[in-house]
Amino acid sequence: MDTEMIKERIRLIESKRDSLLRLLEQPDLGTLRIDVNQALEEMDDLIDEFRRTFPQVD
Repeated sequence: MDTEMIKERIRLIESKRDSLLRLLEQPDLGTLRIDVNQALEEMDDLIDEFRRTFPQVD
């Protein structure tokens, strides 16, 4: 897997993050809120790790 492919996948993950944020705003989410929060945290960690590993890539 090359850097460009990883970069594209990170962009896709970032685009999905907005969907999770909108889902989190739903008042009837119940216990699923825990899973959505966990997914957001893991996405943020992945994005941060990518940016630390490839600082020159934007």
